[in-house]
Amino acid sequence: MNAGSLLAVSDLHVAYAENRRVVDGLRPASDEDWLIVAGDVGELFGEVVETLAALARRFAKVIWAPGNHELWTHPQDPVRTRGEHRYRELVDACRDLGVLTPEDEFAVWEGTGGPITIAPLFVLYDYSFRAPGARTKDESLRRAYDTGVVCSDEMLLHPDPYPSREAWCWARVTETERRLQAIGSHQRTVLVSHWPLVRQPTEVLRFPEFAQWCGTDRTADWHVRFRADVAVYGHLHIPRTTHYDGVRFEEVSLGYPREWRPRRGEHPRPLRTVLDVAAAVR
Repeated sequence: MNAGSLLAVSDLHVAYAENRRVVDGLRPASDEDWLIVAGDVGELFGEVVETLAALARRFAKVIWAPGNHELWTHPQDPVRTRGEHRYRELVDACRDLGVLTPEDEFAVWEGTGGPITIAPLFVLYDYSFRAPGARTKDESLRRAYDTGVVCSDEMLLHPDPYPSREAWCWARVTETERRLQAIGSHQRTVLVSHWPLVRQPTEVLRFPEFAQWCGTDRTADWHVRFRADVAVYGHLHIPRTTHYDGVRFEEVSLGYPREWRPRRGEHPRPLRTVLDVAAAVR
């Protein structure tokens, strides 16, 4: 039985020196603490692997789900792979470190009242969270470009060998759904995705046009269908706790220094407790 806690963080963005210092200070409270890292560790292949390696040395288990930034092929990155091949190389690197990925057998948290399956997911987005009033992807994108609110994925996240990012998303949704359906029908879960599984969290975005890069309607009922106790996500850089259909959603991002410094000061404590022994009893 786990005597520690299940913790989570996302959007570490270690290209920023201030964020690297925060990551250097992340430590478990117990030798048995597990850590979920819900994407956007960094933008360069090497910095992602280096950061996950450091966290894997400190925590009893690290579970990673990719964000969009890990999937970028950045001009400054000596690793030039793109799309699916890049993702698979990251998976291989994580396996060498003992870090669990969406391609591995789901880990089970054995806290009091458990077990609870921890399922890291990689499903991307398909532009179905469209800009307000837009009826098609093209119209939604046009509004984003007109307002200057355009995700860098449009330039840096390549879907190879898929013809589009949404086609890659749909393939990932199909495969992920198959794996989730294989979990025992009475098993509770913690669902971990960089992008929120439901559209509602995007309603508080300062720029609503950005929502189209934030998820897919095809996962809208997963937190209910797959018996989630908690759904963990990041990407929005708006850390908070909300509830949808009676399920707790935790946005666990650190974000950029200009975002976290006003609300957290110079010494942020970004680790969020997802489950501990007491929570498992409930």
